[in-house]
Amino acid sequence: MPHYDVLIAGGAVMGSSVALFLKRLAPACTVAVIEPDDVYEFASTLRASGGARRLFSCPENIAMSNFSLAFISAVPDVGWKKGGYLFIVPPTGVDALTANYETQRQHGVRVELLDRPALQARFPSMHAADLAAGAHSLDDGWCDPHSLLQWLRRQARSLGVDYLRDKVAGFEHDNACVRKARLASGTVIAADHFVNAAGAWSKEVCAMIGMPLPIEPLRRFEHYFETPNSIEPLPYVKDLARLAFRPEGGGYSGGLVNSDEPRGFNFGVDHQYFENVVWPALAHRFPAFEACRCRRTWSGLYEQNELDGNPVIGNWPRHADNFFVVSGFSGHGMMHAPAAGRAIAELIVYRRFDTIDLARLGYARIAANQPYAERGIV
Repeated sequence: MPHYDVLIAGGAVMGSSVALFLKRLAPACTVAVIEPDDVYEFASTLRASGGARRLFSCPENIAMSNFSLAFISAVPDVGWKKGGYLFIVPPTGVDALTANYETQRQHGVRVELLDRPALQARFPSMHAADLAAGAHSLDDGWCDPHSLLQWLRRQARSLGVDYLRDKVAGFEHDNACVRKARLASGTVIAADHFVNAAGAWSKEVCAMIGMPLPIEPLRRFEHYFETPNSIEPLPYVKDLARLAFRPEGGGYSGGLVNSDEPRGFNFGVDHQYFENVVWPALAHRFPAFEACRCRRTWSGLYEQNELDGNPVIGNWPRHADNFFVVSGFSGHGMMHAPAAGRAIAELIVYRRFDTIDLARLGYARIAANQPYAERGIV
């Protein structure tokens, strides 16, 4: 029977990051990554917008971004663009935006707080009459998610990580730990530690050991669109209604998440969604988009944590001490993958968080039904 020190279910950006940092921290560690979709056709990573920012309210998320953005921007050939982020709010959102701004500044984020006149002066194409303030981060940006995933995978494999095209179908476990993984092919693999990095499928993987996980797949659309009208260079723009877009080549990439979308593994594309929902929001905020045209629409899944929207990073103490979850990022997975991967590797190698204390993002809050959520724009 094959035996590994660590078996990881899920080999996209999160699982590959865990694998890479395990080998960096413990080179002798044997690691297997189980991934059924080895071309990543349905992986959330390849369907993501590629945004990476520090504009959070929870100190843990800011700390993860501080590490991850430095990591991502140093990776060659991932198309890193330091275009910044802009969060915009109406009067009702000013208090939360200001409080978050203070927290961000305390944690080393280079961010400006702009009132309405400053917003209008900085971004003259923007309709700002119904806005009160904005937070503009200067060092944030975006990259190509596919290139980042492939780089992480290549690096992990170069250090000796085995990638197996298969699917975890079950576990052999007792009340203390998981012993073996049973794969769809019939292969059984023993391991000392197991990691659930299955993204939108992580709830199903946890259910195999009876571990409740409030993570559901949430379909969202990404659109590429262009306008013939001139607009000044823009950062990645987000608002409270979940409109979010950024420059991409000669046009823009973005969308507007429907938080009420029925949960489920639905990859269908509604080609009317842009015209009915996204275009009116774009044209309202930037009148130059009145003439925009959508050139392409695709769908992807958020691994939505229904408790609080924040990730679950840790094990299930006293039930499955050697079974670790790194999932539920609710749209922030790619940008936090390097820090989250390092965190899980530290828990396995050192049995503690060594660089960033992520205890508040552990499973204990899930078991206790105690949300720890972001404030303001998510």
